[in-house]
Amino acid sequence: MIKARKIAIFLITLPLLMPVRAGNAPGQEESKEKSQRAEQLYNTGYLLTLMGRYEEAIQLFEKSLEIQPTAEAYTYKGWTLSHMGDYKQAIEEAEKAIRIDPDFGNPYNDIGVYLIEQGKDEEAIPYLEKAMRAKRYCCYQFPHFNIGRIYLKKKMYEKAREEFKKSLAIDPDYAPAQEGLEILKVIGVKET
Repeated sequence: MIKARKIAIFLITLPLLMPVRAGNAPGQEESKEKSQRAEQLYNTGYLLTLMGRYEEAIQLFEKSLEIQPTAEAYTYKGWTLSHMGDYKQAIEEAEKAIRIDPDFGNPYNDIGVYLIEQGKDEEAIPYLEKAMRAKRYCCYQFPHFNIGRIYLKKKMYEKAREEFKKSLAIDPDYAPAQEGLEILKVIGVKET
């Protein structure tokens, strides 16, 4: 376990040690290198968040944003802040991401989740619906599942089931949606 952790830390820090080449490169080459460096930083920050190293992750997101503001860096910074319990700031970061790239689905779903976590289910729904319609999004199963969670809380069981099924149609192995359907079975809700 310790060896695996050391390897993970090495892999995370390796991109940070790689210098960004400067010099007589044309402007386009320099811009590409800046973009790559910013991406390395926010991806490393993402990994640090997964490891629970939130403060370090935040620092890398901020460095990435100094180099080049991106929807990804703002989104992942917000996600990290949500892990720290700061939903207000997390929402603000996600809104910055949306201003940069309104087609990026992640921040819409994330805001929806942050609102759900604060008990603001009705406010969450429009964001989750926007995530479902986003042009650039990897994980359309997430907003369906999250709307399903809202319907489940409201005891709108058939609507919840529909959303969990839509989520599983996108990703048949998505465990939270499978669990949502299982909850419906456990509480005795029959399929109509």
